[in-house]
Amino acid sequence: MREEWWVRHKGKTVGAAVGLFLAIIYLFFGFWDMLVVAFIVSVCLYLGKMLDDQERLPDVDDWLKMLGDQWRRFR
Repeated sequence: MREEWWVRHKGKTVGAAVGLFLAIIYLFFGFWDMLVVAFIVSVCLYLGKMLDDQERLPDVDDWLKMLGDQWRRFR
């Protein structure tokens, strides 16, 4: 019974848990801190998905070069 419920409602359960977690962060730390945490979680989720799909992870040098090029526009 529990396994069937989990299979049928996994997305709703995970979505509600993530929503509750983000709401708690918002209440205790504020909106901008919550956005930073959500961004970090999103990046980690993306990298974890790449590992699950056995894709090549981006090199740190490539990321630093890309971010460096982006920040030069603001100078």
